[in-house]
Amino acid sequence: MTRLRLAGRRTFASLRHHRNYRLFFSGQVVSVAGTWMQNAALAWLVLSLTHSATAVGVLAVARFGPYMLFGLFGGVLADRLDNRKAVMGTQSIQLIAAAFLAALSLAGVITLGEIYALAVLGGLAQIVDTPSRQSLTFQLVGRAELPNAIALNSTLFNIGRIAGPSIAGVLIAGVGLGWCFAVNAVSFLAVLAGLYLMDPAELFPLKRRGRPPMWEGLRDGARFVRESPRVLAVIGMMTVFGVLCFNFNVLLPVLAKQTLAGGPQTFGVISAAFGAGALLGALVTAALGRASLKAMMAGAACFTAAQLALAPLRSTSADVVLLFLTGVFFTVYTAHSNTYVQLQSPDHLRGRVLGIYYYAWSGLAPVGGILTGLLCDWGGTALAFYVAGVGGLAMIAGGYLYLNAHPPQRSPKTGGVPALPSPSAA
Repeated sequence: MTRLRLAGRRTFASLRHHRNYRLFFSGQVVSVAGTWMQNAALAWLVLSLTHSATAVGVLAVARFGPYMLFGLFGGVLADRLDNRKAVMGTQSIQLIAAAFLAALSLAGVITLGEIYALAVLGGLAQIVDTPSRQSLTFQLVGRAELPNAIALNSTLFNIGRIAGPSIAGVLIAGVGLGWCFAVNAVSFLAVLAGLYLMDPAELFPLKRRGRPPMWEGLRDGARFVRESPRVLAVIGMMTVFGVLCFNFNVLLPVLAKQTLAGGPQTFGVISAAFGAGALLGALVTAALGRASLKAMMAGAACFTAAQLALAPLRSTSADVVLLFLTGVFFTVYTAHSNTYVQLQSPDHLRGRVLGIYYYAWSGLAPVGGILTGLLCDWGGTALAFYVAGVGGLAMIAGGYLYLNAHPPQRSPKTGGVPALPSPSAA
């Protein structure tokens, strides 16, 4: 019992110790649920209008295309801007986009072109929002509790992943798609209120070195990644995973509507199953309170193996179980890789390194979205899952060999933070 109590205290340490982080977390719980509700409703709306998995892939291009074009510059901006104010601005833009989606949908006049255009507007906001929000997390809790806070961020992200699609399924069936967008617009007020109520004096200071010029700043971030072999390996793995393995925004609506011949409720159930597993993975990672490359590699391997197991299934109940396990290992992999990259990055470069990391994750998502949509149209979700699983396992093997060829060492580039153990020793 004592061990369970200690694990519980470790799991929520950042929330207990930092008022600013409590405000951030509380606002994000509401807002992230609204965002996932909107994501589910958008995919279902496009699929209902077009009956094409490729069109859902084009939606991914609209959402992530701006990041593909300009995402690397978002990290430079994050190293120049006040992160708290930057996130307030980006969240406001996303509120406006959601409000327009709601108005057009409720009026019954929305078109496919308008859906894509508003998705692009939200994608433009994400360019600055993603690295700024991650850097803000460091300022909210400091270096010592960063692994715990990143895992808790994954927790709230996955609470939203569970609640959002489930609520969306009920609303779509009951009152229509437009209300999903309306609820999301209102949900942004919660995160804006939390950011406004923070005490800037309690933020952990960042050791920055002036305001980096755009191109020179981008080169400095790229040089750090290139000269840090283990960070480069983690980001290289994320690039392949981001393209091949993370396209659930395309796969799940197609799985529900075409493979399982279900409706919005089925979509909500399978989305919630993935989110519930991801939530469990986040809580376990938060309880550990440290980053481990061994856990990262194990999570990646199990995640891709679960996708291979999903490929031939045609049963909703079996898919729910496998998607739950997929979600667990998804969070184990992503939380450990995120934490490793942040802890290895010096303060003055953290935004730029995170910009590169999230470019690997989201910047190439348009390519992955189109590829996944085409694979679903050619061979159903089975083909898409098989390609994701085989490609992911091949990348894991390459990453494992590369990491073992570059043993950890203490480097002045990381501010004296020792690299984490190798996969075979962590």
